[in-house]
Amino acid sequence: MDISQTSWLPLLEGLIQFTVPLSIISFIIGLILAVLTALARISTIKILQVIARIYVSIIRGTPLLVQLFILFYGLPSLGVTIDPFPAAVIGFSLNVGAYASEVIRASILSIPKGQWEAADTIGMTYVQSLRRIILPQAAAFPFHLYPILLLV
Repeated sequence: MDISQTSWLPLLEGLIQFTVPLSIISFIIGLILAVLTALARISTIKILQVIARIYVSIIRGTPLLVQLFILFYGLPSLGVTIDPFPAAVIGFSLNVGAYASEVIRASILSIPKGQWEAADTIGMTYVQSLRRIILPQAAAFPFHLYPILLLV
């Protein structure tokens, strides 16, 4: 058997079976979590701000490897056992969510205040303003795709 088949074939199988799905699933869940966290950070509800700030501070303040060790080895000591793939998805998603939330929050805050005022003037609610005016402009910045680099 050729050495390239014995060394590259298992790597490619692992890439297709685990690495690519893990990255895609974690990025999608992390991006949803990031949008929710960013909106909580700019919310006027203080408890949401505090919870989001604590989440971001803890996740960004600890290395990813430590977070994965806590999920996979620490939780079983508390009686919670998670299979390796879901544990990795949870760990990566939480990590991407925290980092991407800061990028999304900054993108939302970079939209001029006049855009919010214009939406308010024409009678849009807060949710309508976000969905129709603010978030599309914030998504135009390519920086929200940066956290996918953390997964690769």
